[in-house]
Amino acid sequence: MVGKSPLILGTIALIVFWATSTAQAAEFGTREEAKAMLDKVVAAVKENKEKALAMFNNGESGFKDRDLYVLCANASDGTITASPTSNGQHLTDFAPGQEVMQTATEGQVKEITYWWPRPGTIKPLKKHTFYTKVADQICGVGYWE
Repeated sequence: MVGKSPLILGTIALIVFWATSTAQAAEFGTREEAKAMLDKVVAAVKENKEKALAMFNNGESGFKDRDLYVLCANASDGTITASPTSNGQHLTDFAPGQEVMQTATEGQVKEITYWWPRPGTIKPLKKHTFYTKVADQICGVGYWE
C-alpha cells in the first residue's frame, strides 16, 4: 500500500487541480460564450429591436451571464441604448467606442481589444469585444482574459 500512496496522492492532486480550474473558468464568461451571445443579440434585434433592447438592459433571456453583457448604441450618433451602466452616454466618449463606430459593418463580426475593468472592480484588465452593426444599432459582447 505504501508504494501506491504517491499514485493515489497524485491522482487526488490532479482531481483537485481540475476541479479548481473548472470552477474558476465557470466564474467568468469565455470567448466562445461571448461570441454565441452576440449571435443571439443579432437575432433578437432583427426580430424586434425595442423588445431586444429591453431584454439586454434587464439582463433577461440569457443576455447577462456572469461578466458577459450586451452593449448597444445607435449607429447614427453613438448614443448607448443598452448597457448595465452607460445608457444615454455616447459610445465615442470611450476610446474603443470611436473605432467601433467607424468600423462596425452589418453582417460582419469584428473584434477589438482594450483595457477595461470587470463589473464590480476598478482595476482595468485586457478585454476583447465582438461587435457588429445590426439594423440601426451597433452591438457588442466582450469577455476578459
